[in-house]
Amino acid sequence: MRHQKVTHVQKDFCLLVKEDYISTLNIIIVIDILFLELNVIIVIDVLLLLLAGAFSSSFIHTLWRTIEQAIAKNGDGDENFLLAFQEIPNLPEFPWWQVPQVMRDYETGDQEFESFRKGMLANMTSWGILYNTFEKLEEVYINHMKSIMGHDRVWAVGPLLPETNGPIAITGRGGWSTVSPDHLFTWLDEKPNESVVYICFGSQVELNEKQMSALARALELSKVNFILCVKGSESSTIWTIPSGFEDRVGNRGLIVMGWVPQLAMLTHRAVGSFVTHCGWNSTLEAIIGGVVMLTWPMIADQFANAALLVDQLGIAKRACDGGPESVPDSVELARLLDESLSVERPERVKIKELNQEATNAVEQGTSTRDLDTFVKLVSEI
Repeated sequence: MRHQKVTHVQKDFCLLVKEDYISTLNIIIVIDILFLELNVIIVIDVLLLLLAGAFSSSFIHTLWRTIEQAIAKNGDGDENFLLAFQEIPNLPEFPWWQVPQVMRDYETGDQEFESFRKGMLANMTSWGILYNTFEKLEEVYINHMKSIMGHDRVWAVGPLLPETNGPIAITGRGGWSTVSPDHLFTWLDEKPNESVVYICFGSQVELNEKQMSALARALELSKVNFILCVKGSESSTIWTIPSGFEDRVGNRGLIVMGWVPQLAMLTHRAVGSFVTHCGWNSTLEAIIGGVVMLTWPMIADQFANAALLVDQLGIAKRACDGGPESVPDSVELARLLDESLSVERPERVKIKELNQEATNAVEQGTSTRDLDTFVKLVSEI
């Protein structure tokens, strides 16, 4: 496996909680909760911990602040209406269909909408924000959030991720699966370095029949080894894998229904690329793994994350970008799958560089510095 030391900041953060610095400030910590499609939570208190990135946070905050104007400009509800964010660095643009559904449904004067919007905007009055990101990944957006907050108490303390090795890391966090971790890693151990494409769309989204058929066809047309993780549970009977697909790909592919130890897989030497929905945790895990990403965002902040990865960082290529019902072209996707494992891809060079920056950040680097600064300020209160 490509071993990465990413536990120093995590241990310090756990110690901070254990030593009860948190209760000193009556801080509310928000960890890994998805609410109304958004990986951010209403917190009207002292400190905000966001597991989203600083770029998507900038996007979401600006949208909530200007949602009434945006709806008014797009009077006929055109799904392709282009929203330009002039105040955000690099001037990002997003079509209306990429705006989270809760915002597109917003109604001025509706009590529930107004209450939710008020709470989201109140996040920016918090004493401080901790982001699960690191400086080299999102420095310009971290600084932008400082300007919105009106102070410098915005810290990048990531990547905060689970450990990759050991029996607890591999088996202790998961649930039901059709493939055991032992079989999974035995299969990976038999493959050459960076020869496997890992495909997973998180726990919130399941591909429809047309999307799965297009993906399966692309995998058949390509020459890559692959692991395909399909959402499911022990009681589920829904399999959208085309009939005969497993027989046709043979030992070149491994299909898993249920949970997989994703971070441990992404750091395995055999995995070279990742077809992903662009959730923020998956994004950070791919960076720690040093693997090229093929983006297939579906909902919420995933479109913003994909734009960051493809357009600004250059560590990913678009696999499918038309929304939750969009179906990719199988021939084009097959080409992308094959190219994603090429050692000559510029995305591979850039992801390796960013991988090293992530490791440096949590090994007495910028994330350690930010966490130390945060602890010092808290201890002085």
